[in-house]
Amino acid sequence: MKCPIIERKRQSDRSSSRSTLRAESGHEENTIEIAVLASGSGTNLQALIDTPDIRAHLSVVISDEPEAGALIRARSAGIQTTVVRWADYPDRDRFSLAVADAAEDSGAEGVVLAGFMRILSPSFIDRFPNRILNIHPSLLPAFSGVHAVGSALEHGVGVTGVTVHFVDEKVDHGPIVAQRPVLVEPGDTEQSLHARIQVEEHELYPLVVAAFVNGNLEVNGRMVDWR
Repeated sequence: MKCPIIERKRQSDRSSSRSTLRAESGHEENTIEIAVLASGSGTNLQALIDTPDIRAHLSVVISDEPEAGALIRARSAGIQTTVVRWADYPDRDRFSLAVADAAEDSGAEGVVLAGFMRILSPSFIDRFPNRILNIHPSLLPAFSGVHAVGSALEHGVGVTGVTVHFVDEKVDHGPIVAQRPVLVEPGDTEQSLHARIQVEEHELYPLVVAAFVNGNLEVNGRMVDWR
């Protein structure tokens, strides 16, 4: 049985002084252009490319891996690509600033992480406050970090899932935008469970990113309002 999306949705009449993700751009009113950061094969990126509302506002795909499959997917779709190699910079902060520069040079006002395997420094977060989305294969705050699927199996949980959240200075910690549970089945391996989680990722992430680019998400502390 498919589990439903769980979203933090609330009506909001808060004052305009609160932080908002609606931004003016040279395109449609309230939309923003985004950069996607990816290190791997790019399956989540492909789900975004295949969504017209997102593709129209995807200005660049940036990778730290010159041979990443995500770059091939982007080029096949006619999307600008940039490689920022980790080895070309002396430390995390300078690498992160170079990635931020590449994103801003493309015209991006927001960032979407799609399997990007480098932890970005606080200086990057400061450049895009409340404008960086990430997807994680667990129901955060449970099982943060890179071994989320294996950890869920090791702990014997009956349900794990997917979380989309905004990025802050702590790993897998920022305000949660949406979650979708995935049942753990008897005999699951890390590979079989991860495959089912990815199916949900490819449905959930485009829904959230589309709302993001259309200015329909607002961060208020730890809560995210959907407009």
